[in-house]
Amino acid sequence: MTARARPSADALVCPRCEKRYPEGARFCSQCGMPLVREAALSTVEPTTEAHRRARKIKPQLAEGPLVRVAGARNQPEAEFIQGLLLEEGVPSVLRRTAGFDVPDFLAAGPRDVLVAQSGLATAREVLLEAELIDPDTSRARPIDPRRLLIGLLAALVVGVLLVWGAASLLAH
Repeated sequence: MTARARPSADALVCPRCEKRYPEGARFCSQCGMPLVREAALSTVEPTTEAHRRARKIKPQLAEGPLVRVAGARNQPEAEFIQGLLLEEGVPSVLRRTAGFDVPDFLAAGPRDVLVAQSGLATAREVLLEAELIDPDTSRARPIDPRRLLIGLLAALVVGVLLVWGAASLLAH
């Protein structure tokens, strides 16, 4: 047997999608996973839950800084959102919402779901399809400080007028 003719057990295969590749290929063209020898794939121990989760991640959706994509009311809801995103290959991270800390109840309190910048569009599509975020509020608009100031001044003027009117009625 020559060095070029190898048995089929040494063929290169993708560990995720199990597509076969010729000698010399390094990565799967479909999912980007590094290729392994077929013989090594058959001797691999059954994967753990962490390995199964990691194999679902699409590497191209895990690049860039973390960005908030959704909020959840508590830990179980946040983990549900995280599972939906993972099914589409989007890795995510959970963190407690800033300013809210309840040490006695570890699963209580709101959570932020963060994804990498490259996976933001895919994550929004998944969450919109699942109706977990509102399409109108999925892109936060900055508040114009001038409009906020005008609104507060208008509310103050209305309050002063009401108090002045009530005081003048009680005085007569």
